[in-house]
Order: sequence, then C-alpha cells, then structure tokens
Amino acid sequence: MADLKELTRRFIDEVWNQGKLDLVEQFVAPDCITHDPAAPGRVIRGLDGIKELVTMYRTAFPDTEFEINDLILEGNKVAARITASGTHKGALMGIPPTGKRVSVAGTVITHFRDGKQVESWANYDQLGMLQQLGVAPSMQPAPRT
Repeated sequence: MADLKELTRRFIDEVWNQGKLDLVEQFVAPDCITHDPAAPGRVIRGLDGIKELVTMYRTAFPDTEFEINDLILEGNKVAARITASGTHKGALMGIPPTGKRVSVAGTVITHFRDGKQVESWANYDQLGMLQQLGVAPSMQPAPRT
C-alpha cells in the first residue's frame, strides 16, 4: 500500500508549490472529483480540472507556497491542515492584481484509491484572503456603548 501521507506531501510540493502540472497524473485518478466551495463551479472534475485550478492560483500568485501544518491519516483518507502564502501578481477570478501578499489557512481531506486521489474536499479562508487583498471589508469590533 502506498504511503498516502507521503503522496499528499509530494502532490502539494511538486504540483502546487513547484507547478509541475505534468506530474498530476501520478497523483490523481482521471475521474477525480474535487469539492471546493471557493472554486469556479464549486466542483472540479478530472485531471484537466485539477490542472486548471492549479494554473489559476499559480497565475494569480506565482510565488505560491503551501506549508503543511498537519497531516492525519485515517484509512484511505488524508486530512491536511495547510497555510498557503503568495503575492497577488495576476488576475484571480476577476480581481485584478493588487501586489499584496496574503497568507491563508485551510484544510483538504483527500480520499485515495489504488494510490491516487479519487475525491477531495477543500475549505479555506476565502473571506480572509479577499480582506487581505483589500477587495472585501475587514471585520470591525462592535462599538462600545
């Protein structure tokens, strides 16, 4: 059986951090489904969908760096708590480049079969990212009365 935590580490490092899209097939099943409420369409399907998602974020944040804070293995699923950082140098879903650096926390749970990702569920602090980019208002404390 493949070391699923190591596959997760390699996928994050080689595909997300280094942008090696030619390696996606090594980690992801052709019919993989990725659930991401912040992504266009909310569901990403297949190898091309993963490549498009990675390309979209790496174009917007070319110095993207994912740090793995925790990896937890349970059966054939890996939960990853991550922090992603990068400088907004390209358009992102209609938001023109701001030049601002962001750092965003998130989690991804990935289901593996035969050593490849078959389904994943991602969730990250999209509001926090938009606030750091200056395109969403920051939360203010309630006024004291």
